[in-house]
Amino acid sequence: MESSATTGRSSIGTGQGSPAAPGQPISKAGQAIPNLRDRIPKLEPRRRKQEPSNPTPVPETPALPPRPNPSTLEFQTPVRRILLRKDHELFLASPSYNLILSFVFSLSESVADTPISAIKDSDLSEPVKAILRILDETEALCKESPPDDQGGSRFGNKTFRLFLDKVKQRGHQWHAAFLGGKLPDAAVTEASAYLNQSFGNRTRIDYGSGHELNFIMWLLCLYQLSVLEQSDFKAVVLRIFARYLEVMRLIQMTYYLEPAGSHGVWGLDDYQFLPFLFGASQLLHHHFITPRAIHQELTLEEFGHDFLYLGQVAFVNSTKTVKGLRWHSPMLDDISSAKNWEKIEGGMRRMFVSEVLKKLPVMQHFLFGSLIPAAEGMSEQDPNALGSEENEEEGGEVEVYDDSDGKRHVHQPTGWGDCCGIKVPSSLAAAEEMRKRGQVESLRRIPFD
Repeated sequence: MESSATTGRSSIGTGQGSPAAPGQPISKAGQAIPNLRDRIPKLEPRRRKQEPSNPTPVPETPALPPRPNPSTLEFQTPVRRILLRKDHELFLASPSYNLILSFVFSLSESVADTPISAIKDSDLSEPVKAILRILDETEALCKESPPDDQGGSRFGNKTFRLFLDKVKQRGHQWHAAFLGGKLPDAAVTEASAYLNQSFGNRTRIDYGSGHELNFIMWLLCLYQLSVLEQSDFKAVVLRIFARYLEVMRLIQMTYYLEPAGSHGVWGLDDYQFLPFLFGASQLLHHHFITPRAIHQELTLEEFGHDFLYLGQVAFVNSTKTVKGLRWHSPMLDDISSAKNWEKIEGGMRRMFVSEVLKKLPVMQHFLFGSLIPAAEGMSEQDPNALGSEENEEEGGEVEVYDDSDGKRHVHQPTGWGDCCGIKVPSSLAAAEEMRKRGQVESLRRIPFD
């Protein structure tokens, strides 16, 4: 009996017949209370998902090559040499490609962490002052050539052609004034050809990153001719290029220039690219202006005049009929989520290579001469077969092919078709027409914004 009672107590004490652990609490029913601490999953802080790294390395800045001796050059009127895909491939492997890359990236590096206000008038060299006077006179020519009344049309105004003719007529005089007879007329003719192509296309009445590149190539020619020096690079970006942007905005708004090969809302900007590259370099290590600051109107208003990136975003906002970067410029909106300006500056370098220099529809219009020479083996344009670049018309034999991604291209020898960019009316023209009708404050908000 005693043995049996002892066994019963033992069974009741453990509930299932197994002994309770030392120090483990016993319930009233005699069952061991489980240690819930061992059953609750361990709480760990949520780790932020690491951003996928871009497999494309950030392009480095090649060393600026030695400048040519002008006495050894045979100056010529620059012409197009990228007529076929193979010409573009030859260009990308040529010294001229490295020359352009080194000049543009050197300009960008020269303005790192530098606001526009840091460049004083007393710091400007005489050539820089002369170039600024040329841009002032260009602005005056635009104001002297008011647009025709087109009855509210958003397409390019034909008076733009009259303006370009005036610029071309004054070009040689402008160069002769500040070069002071130091260079032969042939050198002036070659350099001025790039300036003439810096304000848009006369026939199509459009403007894009290719025309912006022509302006930088004009400055490169002046550097090649030893008119500009490396010590001028900060002023070239923060005074000359900044002034060029002001003049171009006036021209775009006055004549409703159509975007050349616009990607619509999915592009970085309908017209410009370099303000974002140079502007990101300006903000590289800024203490309180972060990439997200482009969404703050007060920041754009207070600092837009000092930083090219912010100034360009403010201008884009002012020319749209819908409020909010996320709706009218989703790429800019996406870029603003980057952790820092170093990421953005690296991305802009990649974009300059991939979206400007490696884009056939952009580079097909590029001009080569003695200061920016074509690579050996590139096609030569017959001057009797095709008109000048500013009077270029669409036409000629059609080339049809599929690219590496399987996309069908239909190209003409004087221009690429809709496959590489669709001609669209100017978006800023819509905003300007709204202003004329007194609807300045009536930007439409997306209902679910």
